[in-house]
Amino acid sequence: MNREFLGAENVYLRPLCEEDIGPRYLGWLNDDEVCRYNSHAIFPNTDSRMREYVKWAQETRDAVVLAIVSRADDLHIGNIALLDIDWIARSANFAILVGERDYWKRGVGAEAGLVLVRYAFERLNLNRVYCGTSADNMGMQRLAVRLGMQQEGVRREAIYKHGRYVDLVEFGVLRQEFEKLSQDLAR
Repeated sequence: MNREFLGAENVYLRPLCEEDIGPRYLGWLNDDEVCRYNSHAIFPNTDSRMREYVKWAQETRDAVVLAIVSRADDLHIGNIALLDIDWIARSANFAILVGERDYWKRGVGAEAGLVLVRYAFERLNLNRVYCGTSADNMGMQRLAVRLGMQQEGVRREAIYKHGRYVDLVEFGVLRQEFEKLSQDLAR
């Protein structure tokens, strides 16, 4: 079912589709470990809620939500998105979830992230891509830096998860900064 939209060496990105909805994907969104640092797995996710989300992702023009697919086995392993696209300020919120644990710490987040952020600047003509993550989420913080993002601030105790409040660390990258990073990576 290769409907590649954006590609990298080990993964490609494609639109989410009805075929993605199933026990594996639903399992990610209800898994406490997979969702340790995001807003999923707080309320139970259901098949009907997932169908609504996929339909929304296919129809919206205020977000780009894509499946991350492993080239090696054509397996849907996670999702990546540009959310809350502001067409006036030309900015978007970057989000990623790698649900398949066998693919953790294998660089697929960085690979998919670089492709999506390049798309944000080159094809959507955005000027800024940003993200926020838990102060405990060192993996996402490393990914943000890998994508050329700089720490922009901290919102104190802005996240409540697992019975405690945690700071939200905010990152962002401007188009010109990412272009320089891309040139440096090409060398």
